[in-house]
Amino acid sequence: MKIPPLNPLKVFEVVARTNNLTTAANELLVSQSAVSRQIAVLEEYLGVQLFTRERVGVRLTEVGVAYAQRIRPAFEEISDATKFITQKYSDNVIRLRTYTTLTARWLIPRLPRFNMQYPGVEVMIANSSAPLDFGTEQCDLAIVFGEGTWPDAESTFLMEDVIEPVCSPAFLESTHGGVRLLEALHSKRLLVSKYRKYDWPAWLAHAGMGDVFDDAEKMIFSSSILTWQAAMDGLGIAIGQSQMLEADIKSGRLVRPFSRPLKTGKGHYLVTPSLQRYSSKIASFKDWLLHEAEQSQD
Repeated sequence: MKIPPLNPLKVFEVVARTNNLTTAANELLVSQSAVSRQIAVLEEYLGVQLFTRERVGVRLTEVGVAYAQRIRPAFEEISDATKFITQKYSDNVIRLRTYTTLTARWLIPRLPRFNMQYPGVEVMIANSSAPLDFGTEQCDLAIVFGEGTWPDAESTFLMEDVIEPVCSPAFLESTHGGVRLLEALHSKRLLVSKYRKYDWPAWLAHAGMGDVFDDAEKMIFSSSILTWQAAMDGLGIAIGQSQMLEADIKSGRLVRPFSRPLKTGKGHYLVTPSLQRYSSKIASFKDWLLHEAEQSQD
């Protein structure tokens, strides 16, 4: 590509737009003589005269008019692209990517506290279970479930993934207690979340009943939220993620019949792009999330 020196080109764009050397110099925060020198550099590079020097000011030549019309859209595109990249760090919107279960069961109940602490900051949430790619997604940070490693990103541990069976109080009462229920798992319906289908086999192996899952009656749901709702309604027994069911257990809508939690070795992480301008609003939001997670685990 044949591209002239960019600084003289920018000076030319401003002079052509303002049609005045003094005005251009003021906009560029340089002297008028510096503007004239940059125009001379560009004319020498192109081998054409872009301006006619008049007694008062300058006037674009015919070729100067044509050249200005062609390069002005390019500078506008550069300006728009730069504004697009930098605006998200200067406005009061935080763009968070997470997934539906965590949003509904853990984040949303806590957001009023963030709003009270930072009333001028808006949190915009996008839910997705697709692989994280900051190159294509317009978000400032993400809460992602996994093992803590993502390409071109930095991660901070948020909270551990802990699972165990949950059911409704009525369902537990019908089995005459947790001991009987453990024995009765062979004949009870297991409620399974499509995206957490390995939780039941992992917990049953943890409880020394690894043979139960394959032969048990199962009902499969498209999300953990639906699975837990089915458990509340007495359709069977589900695997719960402890952090997501805090309110339901405290209220008595769900119970933990075995009290045998299992740490899966995975967790929820705050993930940000490796290259990201510092933003006080994002730093404050991260600190707040980490504090909430610590309180939740306590």
